[in-house]
Amino acid sequence: MPQAVTNVFQRIGRVIAGFTLAQRTIAIIGVAVLALGIVALSSWLTRPTYTPLFSGMSASDANAVVEQLRSSSVPYELADGGATVLVPEKDVYDQRLAAASAGLPGASSGGYSLLDDMGVTTSEFQQSVTYKRAIEGELAATISSIEGVTAASVQLAIPEESVFVSETVDATASVFVETSGSSSLTSKQVEAIVHLTSAAVSGMKPENVAVVDQSGQTLSAAGVGAIGGVDQQAGDYEARVTASVQQMLDTVVGPGNATVTVVAEIDRSVNERVEETYTPAEGAPPLTEQSRTDTQNGSSSNAGVLGPDNIAVPSAGADGTSESTETSKTNAVNKSTQSTSTPAGNVLRQSVSVAVDAGAGGDLSTAQLTELVETAAGIDTARGDSIAVELVSFSQTDAEAAQAALQAAKDAEAAERQAVLLNTAIIAAAIALPLLLAVIAALVRMRRRANSATEFDQLFGDRPAPLSAALDPGAATVAIDQAATTPLAFLETTPDPEPEPDPEPAQVSLERRRAEIDSLTRQDPKRTAELLRTLIDDRQHV
Repeated sequence: MPQAVTNVFQRIGRVIAGFTLAQRTIAIIGVAVLALGIVALSSWLTRPTYTPLFSGMSASDANAVVEQLRSSSVPYELADGGATVLVPEKDVYDQRLAAASAGLPGASSGGYSLLDDMGVTTSEFQQSVTYKRAIEGELAATISSIEGVTAASVQLAIPEESVFVSETVDATASVFVETSGSSSLTSKQVEAIVHLTSAAVSGMKPENVAVVDQSGQTLSAAGVGAIGGVDQQAGDYEARVTASVQQMLDTVVGPGNATVTVVAEIDRSVNERVEETYTPAEGAPPLTEQSRTDTQNGSSSNAGVLGPDNIAVPSAGADGTSESTETSKTNAVNKSTQSTSTPAGNVLRQSVSVAVDAGAGGDLSTAQLTELVETAAGIDTARGDSIAVELVSFSQTDAEAAQAALQAAKDAEAAERQAVLLNTAIIAAAIALPLLLAVIAALVRMRRRANSATEFDQLFGDRPAPLSAALDPGAATVAIDQAATTPLAFLETTPDPEPEPDPEPAQVSLERRRAEIDSLTRQDPKRTAELLRTLIDDRQHV
């Protein structure tokens, strides 16, 4: 090992040896914390990135995939309650190919693959049921591919077609979806599921598809559609009108100075109306024409006598003419049939109540506010709508309580942020303080050594030869020669400019230096030893 490196380690050892028990304890803790931080950081940096291999699997499929990964010695992690298997990103494609070659995942809803197992002797009933199951499996697999849906199940109710039935029944569908975690599907996603299911079956209407999630919440009701029930429609309408009126009032009287309440009465019945209109064609005669002509002339007194075979023979005295004509005509007309279906959700009437703070109303009158609200809410008096606008004095108790709650929330948030910052500062201080104390102790040690060396030089002079001569009798001659030509350093720095005395003999100067060293050794032997050690180290470096 080079001499310079050895000297560095020796100095570090001497610095550590000069530490007190508390300093050593803090230094050990700091080194341990630093080592743990380095280990944690290195382990985090070297940790592989995991990517989903398969998601939404059943328990049996997940078990089979995990067994395959174990046999291949590939690390893995489970998520979503075991339904998702994660593997390192570099192994995901290889393991997918390996799983596909092994037929994993194996659980499947069938789909059109069910039709492959049908034989020639399959009955018509089995064919219809299998075909329905195939459509259900394909729809379930397609719906499961939608973001947020982990599993899906579809049940179709398709009526049989028959020529002996005058009225047909519409096909219906029931869809069960399972979402990931506690998330729920948006209205657009529910609408997409409804239209996807209805389009897969011939003659199925979107309003005949029911969608339910795993929490039992109805997302789309049969007969109503994905827009929700009547109560939801009423709530949406009321919220829309309230927001429109509230936005207008906030602009006129200022935010928080008006409150709006809207109550809408919604028609819950579904009405169907069929009208048939008959109109004559342009330039055509009337629909029905009847004409009758009856003419009779002459008279007859004798009805006649019976002839052969009991046939009446008119008498010779009867003479007259009889004519009868009857005509009936039916002409073509235009026929118009109109069918009107009114679903549930039509607004029968609505009531709007508005209260405005009297102090914020300004110069606006009640009539002006009423006219503004009527226009914003779409009030129809012919329909039976009603409106009430009043200027009242608002209570400030709730506003003050809300302001106090808001300030308390802000204070709690600020206190939480301060607590987080304080914890971070404590952790940082716990890591940095031992290192800082070690550095300060080393600097103080070096400063003491520098001060000791300065004091030694001021006491014995800048040249170390006389001290070496004092320590080594064999070098006394050289020390005497240097002492004869070099005065003491502290005599040169004398503040009073006195005439220089005659140079002392070398032996006297040497004896004086020895006496001073002896006196210093008796007074502070530890400091003297440090000074000597420093001097020896400096001479070795020189």
